[in-house]
Amino acid sequence: MGVKLVGPSCPDRSGGGPQVPSPFEKALPPLVRRNGNSRPVAEHRRVRVPLERAIDHCRVFMDGRRLPGEYIVSSALQEVREHGSGFVWLGLQEPDDHQMERVAVEFGIHPLIVEDAVTAHQRPKVERYDDQLFMVVRSVNFHAEASVGDSREIITTGEVQMLIGPDFIITVRHGAELPELSEAVEHNPELVALGPAALAWRVADHLVDDYSRIAEQLEQEVDELEEEVFTPGSRFNIEQIYMYKREILEMRHSTDPLAPALRSLITENRDILGKQLRSYFRDVLDHEMAVKDQIAGYDERLTALIDASVAKITMQQNTDMRTISAVVGMAAAPTLIAGIYGMNFTNMPELHHPYGYYMVLGFIIFVVVLMFWWFRRNNWL
Repeated sequence: MGVKLVGPSCPDRSGGGPQVPSPFEKALPPLVRRNGNSRPVAEHRRVRVPLERAIDHCRVFMDGRRLPGEYIVSSALQEVREHGSGFVWLGLQEPDDHQMERVAVEFGIHPLIVEDAVTAHQRPKVERYDDQLFMVVRSVNFHAEASVGDSREIITTGEVQMLIGPDFIITVRHGAELPELSEAVEHNPELVALGPAALAWRVADHLVDDYSRIAEQLEQEVDELEEEVFTPGSRFNIEQIYMYKREILEMRHSTDPLAPALRSLITENRDILGKQLRSYFRDVLDHEMAVKDQIAGYDERLTALIDASVAKITMQQNTDMRTISAVVGMAAAPTLIAGIYGMNFTNMPELHHPYGYYMVLGFIIFVVVLMFWWFRRNNWL
């Protein structure tokens, strides 16, 4: 049984006197390298937040099951390495430089991974450093209640980073939410027996399933937009189409690079991933490719909708201009006649005729009715 977490912080690795940096600490960049007081050289003036503030959980899995309780990082590793099997699952949320340095020293993480784990907004990728894998998968959230003029976005993205070693997996969340996966894992000892990479598959599978769910919701939204645009006489807001176009492009930027990353993970890391795990990741890749095709189709449909909307607005404007021209033309005829008979000349025909006023009014009405009939016949009114 491992040592459970009983205190607010992990034990300090520093002793009473100066310490000689380990070979791993010497390899760290200046921000991560420590001096004789076991403090980062560049961090003297910063307020250091304890590592425990960034920890979501620290759990130990052994012999296909999870050991009860939460662990301190150092004691979890000790438990696993003394037993000679099993692995540690450490979950972190947006760690800072100092916190990741602590984790890097405890787990022996490659220095380049430390920098990437602190920096968010990375594209999906898979990188290998010796016997460690660093995997980035973007999370996507859909907010159907957002609308034009709303400060919220329809689609927001986060980031989940996974550091996979021989006896540990570290998940780092940046603006992403992960469900409680331990229960599903605990009821599947065969999956746990496959090692820490099996948990990486479980997390990636969950995120890609979210892609599929969001793609179905987007399909409904795009269908509604198409119906609004192509329904005769309907009023639609072209800004709504532009907004969905922008958000779908953001989703493509977050999800499209995952396919080549998964492909490289499957084909280039056979010594780390067994045949069964490669099959699992290949299934995730198939789902990702299907979502990728769906989102690309929505992007093309929205592009066609924008073109159709612009054409429809242009036609509507032309129709409006014809209607305005017809009305102005019908008003111009009475104005012309009234202007002619309003000239102050003495000798004008019908000026002194007793029925001249009524004849002019009748002529004006006849001309206006004739013009109205002609415009209506030619669909100007």
